[in-house]
Amino acid sequence: MVENDDYELNEDDLFEHHSFVASKGQDPLRVDKFLMNFIENATRNQIQHAAKDGNIWVNGASVKQNYRVKAGDHIRVMFPHPPHELLLTPENIPLDIVYEDDVLLVVNKPAGMVVHPGHGNYSGTLINALLYHQGNLPKNSDDRPGLVHRIDKDTSGLLVVAKTEAAMTHLAKQFFDKSSEREYIALVWGNVAEDKGTIEGHIARNPKNRLQMMVFPEGDQGKEAVTHFKVLERLGFVTLISCNLETGRTHQIRVHLKHIGHTLFNDERYGGEKILKGTKFTKYKQFVDNAFKLLPRQALHAKTLGFVHPVSGEYMRFDSEIPDDMAQCIEKWRHYAQHSQTE
Repeated sequence: MVENDDYELNEDDLFEHHSFVASKGQDPLRVDKFLMNFIENATRNQIQHAAKDGNIWVNGASVKQNYRVKAGDHIRVMFPHPPHELLLTPENIPLDIVYEDDVLLVVNKPAGMVVHPGHGNYSGTLINALLYHQGNLPKNSDDRPGLVHRIDKDTSGLLVVAKTEAAMTHLAKQFFDKSSEREYIALVWGNVAEDKGTIEGHIARNPKNRLQMMVFPEGDQGKEAVTHFKVLERLGFVTLISCNLETGRTHQIRVHLKHIGHTLFNDERYGGEKILKGTKFTKYKQFVDNAFKLLPRQALHAKTLGFVHPVSGEYMRFDSEIPDDMAQCIEKWRHYAQHSQTE
């Protein structure tokens, strides 16, 4: 390819990597600052370089980094190569497989592992590992090989993966019909008043921060979401709960629990990495900081998974241990709660 400084790429030469439409309430904001709120893991420097190279487009024309985004603008990040997440490479990464047969497998994903490639995470994902383990996997409606559902990077726990088209269709229908079983264990800030309950509220992206989801109680935006919860243990300033998902929306448990005032412990994206309940004593602050260090992620584990086998028709139920980092954090709070009561 001959490089020519006078040659300007047009829209047909580029591949779309990101696309956003500024919401009605968008105040004028520099496009580099706007994209910082919307693209996970991107740095200001990377965005400014992309603008300089003509890779940021607004309403069909490339713009510089100081362009001010306004309501209704269509912002696209375009590059001369396809998105890296479409270039899937098998990688020899160990998998904790708890069950496998000819049509499906169940894997226990560790915290810190991304499920599928995306911006800033192009390798080391669960899909990279699965492709090495299995090779040819059927693609779901989002072109993700094998995936019937997903869990967040810093959430640990069980996932079912389809190995055939028929299994993919059968399992996806169970999730759609809400007949699958998904239980999560969560440690949340505050003393949850009710012993059990149901959280309902449509979920959609936060128009002011695309990296977050939020609840729209009136149901005029987003998708229906239903989470059932029950208290397992009250530990003073935090509560250990079990959540059963009726629906499976992005960040559902994290968003629903924040919505009712009980943000997940150490959930940085939703403000749980701050001390939300407790005393102002220095000793308490040190205790919580140590608990954060023990569990440097949101306190959420996909513990139980149940579904009907696509071929045998047998109901299958899998259970996983709470991982060490979360178990140690819970034990630390348990000791603190007991010690506080005896003082």
